[in-house]
Amino acid sequence: MVWCLAYAVGLLFTAIPWGGVIALALGIGAAILVPQRWKTAPRRPVWIVAGLIGLLASLYFQARTPKPAATDISRFLPIHQDAAQLVVKVQGRVDSSPHVTRSQRMQFWLTVQQLEIIRGTPGTTADGSRATGKLYVTAPLQQASELHPGQRVGVIGSLYKPKPAANPGAFNFQTYLAQEGSFAGLKGDRVEIPEQGRGWGLWVLQRRIARSHVLGAGSSAGQLLTSIALGKQAVDLPHEIKDAFIQAGLAHALAASGTQVSLILAVVLALTHRLSKRVQVVAGAIALASFVSLAGFEPAILRAALMGAATLLALLIQRKVKSVGLLLLVATILLLCNPLWIWDLGFQLSFLATMGLLVTVPPLLKQLDWLPGAIAAMIVVPIAAALWTLPLQIQVFSVVSTYSILVNILTAPLIAILSIGGMISALAALVWSPAGSTLAGLLKYPTQALIVLVNFFNQLPGHVYAVGTISVLTAIALYALLGLIWLSRWWQQRWWVAVLLGAGLVVLPAWQARATLFRATVLATSGQPVMVLQDGSRVGLINSGDTSTATFSVLPLLNREGVNQLDWAVSLQERVTPTDRQTTTQPGWAAIQRRLPIKRFYHHPGAATLPSQHSGTHLPLSTQAVQLGSTQVRLVNTNPAIAELTLPGKTWIWLGSLSTEQQASLANAGTLPHAHVLWWSGEPLHPDLLAMVRPDVAIASAKTIDPTTSAHFQNSKTSLYYTGRDGAIQWTPADGFQTTLDFNDNRPTPL
Repeated sequence: MVWCLAYAVGLLFTAIPWGGVIALALGIGAAILVPQRWKTAPRRPVWIVAGLIGLLASLYFQARTPKPAATDISRFLPIHQDAAQLVVKVQGRVDSSPHVTRSQRMQFWLTVQQLEIIRGTPGTTADGSRATGKLYVTAPLQQASELHPGQRVGVIGSLYKPKPAANPGAFNFQTYLAQEGSFAGLKGDRVEIPEQGRGWGLWVLQRRIARSHVLGAGSSAGQLLTSIALGKQAVDLPHEIKDAFIQAGLAHALAASGTQVSLILAVVLALTHRLSKRVQVVAGAIALASFVSLAGFEPAILRAALMGAATLLALLIQRKVKSVGLLLLVATILLLCNPLWIWDLGFQLSFLATMGLLVTVPPLLKQLDWLPGAIAAMIVVPIAAALWTLPLQIQVFSVVSTYSILVNILTAPLIAILSIGGMISALAALVWSPAGSTLAGLLKYPTQALIVLVNFFNQLPGHVYAVGTISVLTAIALYALLGLIWLSRWWQQRWWVAVLLGAGLVVLPAWQARATLFRATVLATSGQPVMVLQDGSRVGLINSGDTSTATFSVLPLLNREGVNQLDWAVSLQERVTPTDRQTTTQPGWAAIQRRLPIKRFYHHPGAATLPSQHSGTHLPLSTQAVQLGSTQVRLVNTNPAIAELTLPGKTWIWLGSLSTEQQASLANAGTLPHAHVLWWSGEPLHPDLLAMVRPDVAIASAKTIDPTTSAHFQNSKTSLYYTGRDGAIQWTPADGFQTTLDFNDNRPTPL
């Protein structure tokens, strides 16, 4: 157990410089100190070997970390960020079943075999016919929906380099691809299929099961039934269902893991209990292998299958299983196969939840021994799993599902029925598809009931609570407290002390950090400029962007900062038509309000009213300054909308999107005040307008900047930032301007 833990610790220490050396030093220190204080502890050589294992683990991790080969397709990307778009034709073999993205395109992995340059200048003169690597591909829905693993295709589209997270708390696409061994993406416009014929593979069985479930239970219910039975890789589950289950704290229900493995083994052993143990073990092994093949080779599934296989082996040799030791051994085996899984969130959550079930469920059951066993188990299982996954969830997502434990208790019978029924109907569909559809039809109403129950809790006030981000050290301290409660009788009797300490570790640092904070964050958005203002405990938002911006840029930042309400919000959009509210380009206020209440909402005088769910004070902006904490906001001009923001010691002016004629008219009118910071949408700016504002710093919410405008700022020694290059830009009175993305050409601002 010590050596297994040392291996995992060595892999985790790769997150810090010289982590392997630190692991070795800890092993040597433990060899010196632990035996002196713990009489029954392992001997000194065990700890020294543990330190060496930690060092070797870090070296092994570095050796197994994917790196682009000399012929990797990412080598053909232009070196400069502003290089012309590279249009290519890539030939290769499909590596995964296609899945629908949120932008309604099909995504799949492609093993590159050949590259042909159609337009643009590549970053290398290497022979494209020898191109290799793994490519993240998106393609039109109609052209890629029937692709399958192993199929040879050609994709024509734009080759691009994945970008890191441009906003604090946002999804890091570059890191995600690198973990998958991919260093480039392809936005496909056309898919060519030179090989006719469907081929065969396990994907055929997956699609047969999924289609049978959909025919019997309907589209959404059938897809959910397949996901509960076989996991999310076996079916293309709609994003709205995924999001609803994640918000409710039921993401584990969509990922095949220990629950399904336990049910499979229970059914197989029950059916074969009259046969010899050897037959039982063989039948169980065949069932496990079949399940893993259909569900996919994911860490959580492999973990459950290996533990199930160990249970079968113990049955055969008539030995007891030491559950915690087995869990550590399985983790070590999987991490030896792929050490990169140490940073896979599914791997981490799966093992932590299982650890919680092994060490926390038994003492909790003792406290509820006055209840029937089945009812007590339904209560304590979600509590134990939630306790052991909570620190990691806070550290990664910064939010908790308020009703998660209650939802898990109430939905446990439904999920058990759907898991068993879904696997039975899947087996029937493999034998005879109409039989699978008939059985799935019987499960239609329980599946719909589950969806209704999840949506009901997601509509309750405060269904998600933002805690704010915590450091890795804080997460480690929280798990140390859980370990003390598990191992120490003194802490078991005083568990409430650990709860108070844990709450203090999470709440106090966040409260102290926000107490005196003033920060303005201009988010990297593709449309409407957006700013978040943090003024101590008060938080305000200027503009919301479209629905996508609000959901994937604004809300993740607010969650990261532990924001559960907006004290004020300002919409500088001049008008909102009824049709805009029904499109994907509508303002994102509706998405914001579903998550956060807004106390006071200020809008442009010509704008339409907000959707009916807004419950705060609703006021128009005017040319008179509105005091919002330590910030003042006023309209300098109503048509077009121009706003002046007075922050502590600095004046900002927001120009929005102005035509050349509007800029010239404003310059001639002489109504624009001088401002320290100019914030606009990136369009070319009139020299007379710039001469009037005379900014020290210019910030453009745009991907690119007009060269003439950029040259003007350079000649006037104005510090220029734009979100397409710098990502989100943050300003504090103490530290000035800081960018989310680092570039060599960034210059420090004089402010």
